Amino acid sequence: MSETQRVGEVIESSTTDFIAQCYELYELPPLGSLVKTGDSDGELYGIVYNATTSGVEPGRRPIARGKDEASETAIYQSNPQLLKLLRSEFEVAVVGHRREGKLCQYLPPKPARIHGFVYQCLPEEVREFSQSFDFLTILIDRQLSVPTGELIAASLRQMGKVRSDDDRGHFLVTAGKELAILLSHDFNQLKAILERIKR
Repeated sequence: MSETQRVGEVIESSTTDFIAQCYELYELPPLGSLVKTGDSDGELYGIVYNATTSGVEPGRRPIARGKDEASETAIYQSNPQLLKLLRSEFEVAVVGHRREGKLCQYLPPKPARIHGFVYQCLPEEVREFSQSFDFLTILIDRQLSVPTGELIAASLRQMGKVRSDDDRGHFLVTAGKELAILLSHDFNQLKAILERIKR
């Protein structure tokens, strides 16, 4: 079994979302990837929907520093303090939880804990979670800072990556059929998502 990769720590939390800060600058999980956080009471699962890198001090933007540098790496070598003055964060839409061993694809009774560790889900966890498509309803019903269609397509592509070629095709066809039902009222959105999950 692969080792679980810790990708950050919860710094803001609500019933529907949480924000996590990365320990290393730019070490962000990909858009649409499945992550988890939790404790002995249970685990929360979410899909990464937005990421930012910004200055630590609110309202103070980073300034350009590379005019006399040969590469981006050289900027950080000449200004090592930048690693302390910048931070990378990602936002997660909560799409399920596990309680008493049962995986549930609906919102949990409590939000994630502040300072809870956030982990990238292992391939076997992603495969288990994506055996059901109930989480798609949560994403479709949400108003997020990124287009819903882009997020759904990204999450299905990420879930497809942990499968063999044959299984991936079957998974994406099954997901497409589920989306056809959920988005029967919005053909343009459905068509756009189906185009994006093929890539």
